Amino acid sequence: MSPVNTSTKLIAAQPDFEAYLALGIYIGIAIFLIAVLLLLSWGVGHKTRSRQKQEPYESGILPVDNARLKGPVPFYLVAIFFIIFDVEVIFVASWAVAYDRLGWPGFAHVCFFIFILFLGLVHLWKTGGLEWGPRAQRAGGNAGRSAS
Repeated sequence: MSPVNTSTKLIAAQPDFEAYLALGIYIGIAIFLIAVLLLLSWGVGHKTRSRQKQEPYESGILPVDNARLKGPVPFYLVAIFFIIFDVEVIFVASWAVAYDRLGWPGFAHVCFFIFILFLGLVHLWKTGGLEWGPRAQRAGGNAGRSAS
């Protein structure tokens, strides 16, 4: 086996005119097709309006109330916390795929990352961000009465 010559520099070749021409034709065809489809949908579509067509359709049931949900706000907080910690899994899984190339420095970085997220979870737990049952409501109500 011969040793690999590392002094060779790779030079990127400039794309020729034919490559730019092919790209331009592709973009032109795409824009043309989009324009044709938009014009066809506008021209072929029905343009009649009536009171019945303007009503929202929900499985044949007429809307009787406001569309805003009256759900508990802490539920949405827990959902946001879940998304945050779910994104953490993406980072840890990507580290797990390349752990052999990252070595010990990569392991130290992912441990630090998990430690910071753990501190965030402890903070949420201590401030009551994860509690939203009846006990949390009573504690919030008692705190408001004792201050006045």
